[in-house]
Amino acid sequence: MKQVLRQGFKDIVVDEVPVPPVSSHQVLIQTAYSLISAGTETASIHQEGVLKEVAKNPSHLKTVWDAIKEHGPFRTVNDVRAKFSEYSALGYCGAGVVVDCHPTVTDVKVGDRVAYGGEGTGHAENVVIGRKLVARIPEKVPFEHACFATLGSIAMNACRIAEIGIGDTVVVVGMGLVGQLVAQLARIQGAVVIAVDMRAERTALAKRLGSDYEVLAPAAANRIAELTNGRGADRVIIAAAAKSSAPCDLALEVCRDRGRIVVVGAVEMSFHWERMYLKEIQLFMSRAYGPGSYDVGYEKYNQDYPVSYVRWTENRNMEEFLRLISIGRVDVQPLITHVFPLDEAQKAYDTIMDGSSGSLAAVFQYPSSVSLAQDATATPPLRKIEITPSAATSQTLGAALVGAGNLARWAHLPNLKRNRHVNVRAICSRDGVRGKSYGKRFGAAYCSTDYAEVLGDPQIDLVVIVSRNPEHANQSLQALEAGKHVFVEKPMALTETECRSLCQAVETSGKQLTVGFNRRFAAYYMDLKQKLSGRKGPAVINCRVNSPGISGAYWMADPAIGGAILGEACHFVDLIYWLLESAFVQVSAYCLPTNKTEPVGENNMVASFRFADDSIANLTYTTIGSKMGGGERVEVFAPGVTAMTNDFTRLSTYTPQRKNRWRAWPEKGYGHQMDLFISSIREGTAPAVTVYDGARATLGCLRMLESAKTKQPCDISLDALLK
Repeated sequence: MKQVLRQGFKDIVVDEVPVPPVSSHQVLIQTAYSLISAGTETASIHQEGVLKEVAKNPSHLKTVWDAIKEHGPFRTVNDVRAKFSEYSALGYCGAGVVVDCHPTVTDVKVGDRVAYGGEGTGHAENVVIGRKLVARIPEKVPFEHACFATLGSIAMNACRIAEIGIGDTVVVVGMGLVGQLVAQLARIQGAVVIAVDMRAERTALAKRLGSDYEVLAPAAANRIAELTNGRGADRVIIAAAAKSSAPCDLALEVCRDRGRIVVVGAVEMSFHWERMYLKEIQLFMSRAYGPGSYDVGYEKYNQDYPVSYVRWTENRNMEEFLRLISIGRVDVQPLITHVFPLDEAQKAYDTIMDGSSGSLAAVFQYPSSVSLAQDATATPPLRKIEITPSAATSQTLGAALVGAGNLARWAHLPNLKRNRHVNVRAICSRDGVRGKSYGKRFGAAYCSTDYAEVLGDPQIDLVVIVSRNPEHANQSLQALEAGKHVFVEKPMALTETECRSLCQAVETSGKQLTVGFNRRFAAYYMDLKQKLSGRKGPAVINCRVNSPGISGAYWMADPAIGGAILGEACHFVDLIYWLLESAFVQVSAYCLPTNKTEPVGENNMVASFRFADDSIANLTYTTIGSKMGGGERVEVFAPGVTAMTNDFTRLSTYTPQRKNRWRAWPEKGYGHQMDLFISSIREGTAPAVTVYDGARATLGCLRMLESAKTKQPCDISLDALLK
């Protein structure tokens, strides 16, 4: 399918990307029209160049420095260089016809005309979106009008937050697209509407569409005082986009005592405290489309809010806005100043960014718009896109990467690319834009959104799985059954059943599987292990991990899919086992209270392990610490040995004299592990990390969670698991 993309920082291109698959609670839509949200979309297009953007926002330099500290200068430079050609999707609102539904969606069917909205949908011939971000289009509403539903719901939510009453005077500051819709909706509420903007043609348009008064910004304060008999406005809705505080200053000046200001636009929020205090102004932010916005449970998992408790959700706002269009209460046709075919995307953005063009609402018309309007039929989706001719030979391993996330970009793809025994053949990702971008960057033959393409490709020998944790075990199992070797990121599995299935599949298939326990291959951890080798007696290990990033709405923090313990602490369960080379016997663990949303109790744990050789180890894992406190610290103690390492960059040993080592950039072992695994495949030898190591780490984490829940010690036996 064709999609509009930003390439680098300012170029607009239209390229072919694979159609994304539908997941739980999602629908696939073939697009007829999509609307360019000028303010939001153009904010990410840096026409003045990167240096001027950095000068305006020096925080970008801190981002680069943080990346250097995390990944080193060479990888950071390569990644920054890649940003100049990397793809990003633009757009988030449109309309079309449903062409596929996941079985979990029962109240929308194939052939339904719908409007959609939501980050990541983009200007594309096909979009996949959650059910709660889709609204049916009334029969009388054409596609080009229905694609306003998303911005209409944003405007409607602002009006609801303003609590407009009949006869209230409402000033709308900024008569761009959202401001025009706010003004029409406020008029429907029975308000006296005053439209304010810097541009006369926009206030004039608002007047034609029903606003009671049009006022130009330079003289707005005096004119509004005159229109309200000096009382001021009851409600002020800021719909402007500005880098200065001028819209907020004006709103405060024209709002009456104990009036209400609602901010929906992207403005510099700077209000004079004393004036706010003396007027006792109520200040509100309007969050996107309404209740449900940014709520993962609502938008992704289709968990609706009961209408008796939340009358107007973002989906119900979209539906209501479409109804108002259908009965003529809201008129969007005069707002459409430009219509562009999809292939003229660069011209479209040049137009809306040209202040002299007079553009307001610009829409893309898709080739399918005519046929969809007539009979609601659609073309079948294409989930594989060829990128470059394959460079595979009989001496190289064809590799496919599954899950195009940050770890894939920073570590696995560069490591695969530089290995002369590997050919990066395919990138498989649900995000077709990212898959295409990574495929071009790392020279893949094709990208796909369908895992079956990878499994059925006879030229693929190795599947590198870097998808989300709940998918690891099933994708690994499918790859083994398809005759592929597997490199799977941790955790290998989330349940005992998955562990058993994978162990059996490795034995049955004869293929190799390794788990991404990179710490075994990091230089300073290898030094720790060397210090413990040949020890005469049991050892004591203390491992402290501080992961404040795994909190809040971050998906890995969710205990329902393993949380931080199964998802991340498994690294350190494996590390402790590897350092000692002794079987786990028992664990006792405690966690923070589990009856709170934040912090997640199960993600903050102290666990003590006992081993077959009488060694003991303590693992402290927390998500509540400060980022300034460092990430991980491991201390080992054995007869005559004391050694410790911090964050891959510092190593101190006392055997018997003190010795400190330090490196400027962390060396985390990703490349070393990948090279060794590729060698083991080529040579037919067992991998350094086996499927049993993956099972042991998962089992250790499961017993940690069980012990914390029961407040009792739990035995750990890999042999018992595999029986």
